[in-house]
Amino acid sequence: MGVTKSYHFTELQNELASLLKAIAHPARIAIIQHLLKVESCICSAIVDEIPLAQPTISQHLKELKNAGLIKGTIEGNSICYCLNEQGFNKIKGFLEIVSSHLESQKKQCC
Repeated sequence: MGVTKSYHFTELQNELASLLKAIAHPARIAIIQHLLKVESCICSAIVDEIPLAQPTISQHLKELKNAGLIKGTIEGNSICYCLNEQGFNKIKGFLEIVSSHLESQKKQCC
């Protein structure tokens, strides 16, 4: 694959691509589902829940955090993670636009 020429796209397009890329991994979806279930979580609890090594979980958490989908606060020697509403609202807004368009085109498209 070639280098993405992100400068050809709007800031919003690049941001949405980063958010969706970060979420597009089964381990990251599992982490998000776990955080939905418990509302906040310490990294070691995520490692107990998802069958991956701690360094792998940490890398996935880093990707989710860098994309703005989760937040983390330091509590002693641990980091407590929770979902970042702003990141998910951006995805939600985009999907609502797509959904609305599909609804209006339902009878006009092949």
